[in-house]
Amino acid sequence: MLDLTLAPDPGMFNGLSPALPVIVAGILCGLIPDRFAAARKALMIAAPIVALAFIWAPEFGVYGVYGVAGFELTTMRIDGLSRIFGLVFILAILLNGVYALHDRSRLQDSSALIYGGAAIGAVFAGDLITLFIFWELLAISSVFLIWARGTPSAVNAGLRYLAIHVASGVLLLAGTIAVWADTGSFAFGVMTSGDEIQTFFDPTTLGGALILLAFGIKCAFPFLHNWLQDAYPKATVVGAVVLSAFTTKVAVYALARGFAGYEPLIYIGAVMTVFPVFFAVIENDLRRVLSYSINNQLGFMVCGIGVGSTLALNGAAAHAFADVIFKGLLFMSMGAVLYRVGTTRATELGGLFKSMPFTALFCIIGAMSISAFPLFSAFVTKSMILAALAEEHYWLPWLMLLFASAGVLEHAGIKIPYFAFFAHDSGRRPREAPTNMLIAMGVAAFFCVYIGVFPGFLYGMLPYSQDVAPYSPYTTEHVVLQMQLVLAAVFAFAFLMRIGVYPPEKRLVILDFDWIYRKFGWGVVHWGTAIGGRALAHFSNAVRRLAEDADRRMHSVFSPAGALNRAVPNGVLAIWTALILGAALLVTFLAPL
Repeated sequence: MLDLTLAPDPGMFNGLSPALPVIVAGILCGLIPDRFAAARKALMIAAPIVALAFIWAPEFGVYGVYGVAGFELTTMRIDGLSRIFGLVFILAILLNGVYALHDRSRLQDSSALIYGGAAIGAVFAGDLITLFIFWELLAISSVFLIWARGTPSAVNAGLRYLAIHVASGVLLLAGTIAVWADTGSFAFGVMTSGDEIQTFFDPTTLGGALILLAFGIKCAFPFLHNWLQDAYPKATVVGAVVLSAFTTKVAVYALARGFAGYEPLIYIGAVMTVFPVFFAVIENDLRRVLSYSINNQLGFMVCGIGVGSTLALNGAAAHAFADVIFKGLLFMSMGAVLYRVGTTRATELGGLFKSMPFTALFCIIGAMSISAFPLFSAFVTKSMILAALAEEHYWLPWLMLLFASAGVLEHAGIKIPYFAFFAHDSGRRPREAPTNMLIAMGVAAFFCVYIGVFPGFLYGMLPYSQDVAPYSPYTTEHVVLQMQLVLAAVFAFAFLMRIGVYPPEKRLVILDFDWIYRKFGWGVVHWGTAIGGRALAHFSNAVRRLAEDADRRMHSVFSPAGALNRAVPNGVLAIWTALILGAALLVTFLAPL
């Protein structure tokens, strides 16, 4: 029995998930023939605008509560935390649609919209069942952005990506069932404020641990992160831009919703900020460098979630918002380079600013934003997390994040624009990026600067109240500290380049943790298969020998020449008959009446 009921007074749009128009538009894009590509592109622009109308409500509340098969499912739960993520996802879908206007791939257009819609649906899900549905849709729809590249490496990377993310969904489903068995509820994180912020799921229970692991896979926790560097650089030009916006930020949202204040996340996040620095500095593929920088920036957000204070959670949400924009801008600029030049390997680039000046400018703006230069977006978001760590006296993580801030300037803030557009002149003179790409990059660059100059625009959307102690990023102490970090990192880069110590760009394969399961793990599987094959062969031989021996024995008894068909002397037969008759009479005599 399917019983659908809406919450009271849902309004014109409230009650319907803003994911709906985006996903429907994605399905329609998959059905529209190539000769009507213009209609497809119009849908990609219109869908996020329609979705915006679904959440542009003056008050927060819970809408879209449905009764399905005896369970209460909330497909539309809007509050401060879901709204800020929903808004930036809608902006990302719109920018991605503009960026992809030149592309005629129907599969890519459809996948990008469904994927973006799934991300929106996940952040507005008010229960674990609804979250699981969109969680799996994220994985299934996004993998086509990798496969659309069409190369063998992209196909294989997509298969690995899909396997890992489906496994995350299985863990989430198992955790959901365990939580329901313990509590009788599928509820997913009611937002609280101030001192009331606390972990919604208990990570010491089976259900809580499984859900945390599921979130950790999508958030690219240490040792669970390699799917990101494996898949994103192999996606299409547009696909990598789209992928950078959604999956990991949905995981950040889910952690903030379910595990705010869980202290181990502070140290997990701190490690996430530090280890990618060492890989990114020596990496040659600049899109892979950006993939490592995703890990680095996610670490800041995870740290903030682990602290769990109002300032820390606001910082995590604000930094996620800014990261979607400036990381998307960096991927857009490298996508434009890939589109025009055919590679993003630093060894094959350089000097591109001469023919792609606008792309170079936008890349520099993205680089300054991720590096937290004053007047750029990350300066006003990353500092909130650092301030929250200092307030709670987590000095070791604070120092690790400070080191990571300098590290991200080295690899994302300097390395990417320097080796792509300046450095040695590769002699390549490609045309400037298509106009639609430049428009998308220009809008993203505008927001990077606008948020940095006018942080109140972003702070006004943060989920937790700042009435008691509003945060101000432009203090003398913070500006001086950040400028010291920036100048020290720039000096270190210039000095190391000058004396020839900075790691040179080389064609090489960097071993990461994925070596364990892609090489050593495959060796164990291969060895186990060989041993198992031999054991099975020995077992089969033993069974065959036993069957042959039994066949010989049966043949010796029942065959025409066997023992039962041999002639028996009459006297011997008479003796056996008498013995059997006597035994029968004795049994009859001794039997009770």
